[in-house]
Amino acid sequence: MKYLYYCYQLVIVLPLFAVASVITSAVTVIGCIVGNGHIWGYYPGKWWSRLIVSLLLLPVRVDGRQHLQRGQSYVFVSNHQGAFDIFLIYGYLNRNFKWMMKRSLRKVPFVGIACEYAHHIFVDKRGPSKIRETYDRARATLREGMSLVVFPEGARTFTGHMGVFRRGAFMLADELQLPVVPLTINGSFNVLPRMRDGRFVNWHRLSLTIHEPIWPTGKGIENEKQTMEKAYQTIMDGLVPEYQGYVENRDQ
Repeated sequence: MKYLYYCYQLVIVLPLFAVASVITSAVTVIGCIVGNGHIWGYYPGKWWSRLIVSLLLLPVRVDGRQHLQRGQSYVFVSNHQGAFDIFLIYGYLNRNFKWMMKRSLRKVPFVGIACEYAHHIFVDKRGPSKIRETYDRARATLREGMSLVVFPEGARTFTGHMGVFRRGAFMLADELQLPVVPLTINGSFNVLPRMRDGRFVNWHRLSLTIHEPIWPTGKGIENEKQTMEKAYQTIMDGLVPEYQGYVENRDQ
């Protein structure tokens, strides 16, 4: 059955993935040029993500959407299990948002240019001034009423376990007094761990848990620290037992 699934990916999914990616990128770029960037920068990517997950016959479960309020801007923070985190959040969070992503992703064919026109935020660490520009763009996005999705680990896991969190997302949330929403992803590491990039996908269930927002209780370094610690533990507690517990990520 496994090899039949691999053949299906090669013959059916891969060609459709390539065509869908080109079309989605073109629609996103053109839509953002002539229309509302917040609309065209989100919905094509959302349906592209859902299409890929559906083509691969991966079951998805989402819990906790009731925790989100309409019209509220959030800083979403998630563990980073694998490449399918992108499809799961983009396709199934059901919330318009902007990504904070590695600058290197700008070089990915079609996807990179679409993300640029959609005004997702590339994290540039080439010096203090570039870092400031990155956070200025993120700050402006949040002030426009949009939400952000951030992977505070900054890199995918090698083991399925969580590494350490960086403070950037929590610093922004504290400064603007916005709620932080922890997201727990399960299954993405099993579907395609980073050690198997470019290889066949494994069939496995995917789940996205949207936890209750963590609202600010003050302002300053203490509130920022408490929020980060609470978000980390909340995400950790939502993981399946196999992947609970901290493991150092050498890519951080």
